[in-house]
Amino acid sequence: MPDGLSGAGSSFLEMWGELAGIGRHSGSGGYRRFAWTGADADCRAWFQAQAEARGLTLELDRNGNQWAWLGDPSAGDAVVTGSHLDSVPDGGAFDGPLGVVSSFAALDELRGRNARFTRPLAIVNFGDEEGARFGLACVGSRLTAGELTVEQAHRLTDADGITLPQAMEAAGHDPDAIGADPERLARIGAFVELHVEQGRALDLTGDRVGVASAIWPHGRWRFDFRGEANHAGTTRLVDRRDPMLSYAETVLAARREARLAGAVATFGKISVEPNGVNAIPSLVRGWLDSRAADQATLDTVVHGIEKAAREYADAHGIHLDVVRESFTPVVEFEHALRDEIARLLGEEDGGKSAHLNVPVLGTGAGHDAGILSGSIPTAMLFVRNPTGVSHSPAEYAAEDDCVAGVTALADVLEGLACK
Repeated sequence: MPDGLSGAGSSFLEMWGELAGIGRHSGSGGYRRFAWTGADADCRAWFQAQAEARGLTLELDRNGNQWAWLGDPSAGDAVVTGSHLDSVPDGGAFDGPLGVVSSFAALDELRGRNARFTRPLAIVNFGDEEGARFGLACVGSRLTAGELTVEQAHRLTDADGITLPQAMEAAGHDPDAIGADPERLARIGAFVELHVEQGRALDLTGDRVGVASAIWPHGRWRFDFRGEANHAGTTRLVDRRDPMLSYAETVLAARREARLAGAVATFGKISVEPNGVNAIPSLVRGWLDSRAADQATLDTVVHGIEKAAREYADAHGIHLDVVRESFTPVVEFEHALRDEIARLLGEEDGGKSAHLNVPVLGTGAGHDAGILSGSIPTAMLFVRNPTGVSHSPAEYAAEDDCVAGVTALADVLEGLACK
C-alpha cells in the first residue's frame, strides 16, 4: 500500500472484503448479482449498512436506486458520486462495485482531512445497470432520466417470462411508482462516477488513474436467420436450408468489418431452434454488439455486417430479419467538468493524488454517467486494469491502484464540494 494512504486504503479494503462474497458463484468464481434477486437484495443491504454507519441519510427513489446523503438534498447543486452493484452473468468483482466502495472510502478520506462541505454530497447505487436479467442496460438511470418510459419498462421480461414489474413487486418495490424523476436530477450539480477501466489504455501509459473524455456510440442488433428444420443424418447437404451457416459467416464478417474500421463488433449471444444435436436448425438468432469512436464509423460497420449477412442468407435460401434493439449515441462528457477534474488531479501542490498530466481517454463501454449526461453535468474517472479484461471473473485491479483511485476521487470531491 502506498505511503500516506493507509486511511483510505484500510477503509476501502475492509468494505471490499465485506462485499466480496455476495452473489459469487462457487463454480465459476464470477458474480451473479442480477436485478431484483436475492443477491441484489444483499448488495442493497450492504449499501444501507455503509450509509448508516457513516450517519448518512438513506433514500430509495421511485426507480429503486439507492442514495446516501450527506447534507440537505433539497438544497440543490449537489455533488453525487457512485456507480452500481449488479453484475453481468459470471462477471468480475470490480465493474460497478469499485465505484461504490471507492465513494464511501473517499468520504472517509475527506472526513480524515477534516474537509468542510459547502455543497450536499450523495453516494448512489444505480439499479440494474448491466441489464443481465431484463436485457436492457442502465434501467435505473434510464428511468430516472426519462430515457425509458414506464410502458417500455413494464414490457421488459427475463428469460423465465417474469416481467420487470413482477420482479420489483416480489422484491418489495412498487412498480407503479417508476418513471422520470426530473426534480431529483434538478438538485444535482455534478455526477462523478469512478470505474475500473475496461481496456488497457492506462496500463500502456503507466498511469493509475485517468479521466474519461467520451463514451463511444454503441448499440445492439438482433439478427434472425430463418431456415428449415430437418434431419441432420438424412438430409443431403445440397438440400439443406441451414441458417447456422449464414450466421457463422456473419460472425466472421463482423470481425472483418470491425477490424477494417478500427471499431469493435461482437456476436456474444445466440439462440437456436429447435436446438437439437441431430437437427438442422430452423432459426438461429444472434445478437450483435457494436461500438466505434464516432457515429459514421459505427454506421459503416453495422451496414457492412448486415450487407454481408443478407448476401450469405440469400446464397443459402435463408430469410433474414435485422432489428435494432437498443442504441446509445456518442456521449461527450461536459468539457468544463472534465477539465476541472483534470486540473484538480494535476495540481502539483494541492492534489493529494499527485497525478500530473492525467490522461484523458475515451471508452467503448456504457455507464450510468453516460445516460445522465443529457440531464446533468457528468464525468468519469478510470482506475487502471492491467489485463484489460472485464465482464469476466479475471477482471482485476491492483490494491495500490484501487487506493490511488479512492484518493483521486477524494481530491475531486473535495475540489467540487468543499470550496
